Amino acid sequence: MKKVLVFLAEGFEEAEALCPVDVLRRAGADVTLAGVGSLDVRSSHGVTVHCSVLVEDIAKDERWDAVFCPGGMPGAVNLAQCWDVNEILIRSAQTGIVAAICASPAVVLAPLGLLTGRRATCFPGCESYAPDIPFLKDGVVRDGNIVTGKSAGWAFDLGLRLVEILYGQEESEKVRSAIYYKE
Repeated sequence: MKKVLVFLAEGFEEAEALCPVDVLRRAGADVTLAGVGSLDVRSSHGVTVHCSVLVEDIAKDERWDAVFCPGGMPGAVNLAQCWDVNEILIRSAQTGIVAAICASPAVVLAPLGLLTGRRATCFPGCESYAPDIPFLKDGVVRDGNIVTGKSAGWAFDLGLRLVEILYGQEESEKVRSAIYYKE
């Protein structure tokens, strides 16, 4: 079973967070929701999600197969301002998959140097947060162990790409078919 960590900070975009979580869990991943500052985290559209752990309580030596930052504002900024999130992202980039969607590639990953020399995408207009990164207009971009998504409209595709990376194309197709996504 693959271990996936999903960070939630106040102001996250719920579709960007929960669509990938749903798809990953359908594939059998052990997905942990980690709250920044609270176990109950309110989204940018007023939906409160209960997390199973606080980011600051995650053991420093814990290893994850993938870590994921949803976007949303001010959620992405709140993730970027959390040292524990940054530390886990940097450490996870050494051994696993690091994924982000919407504003988070530019606001969270780029300042940590995780996008330097890599292909990535982000929400249109967020490029200004990381002007040195030549963001692509694609919906989902994988470059090595970094996976980025453009927006909420690409959340299922990002989740399915993560399933493909972690479990293989056959499992990704099985999940896509089970949810009747893009028949």
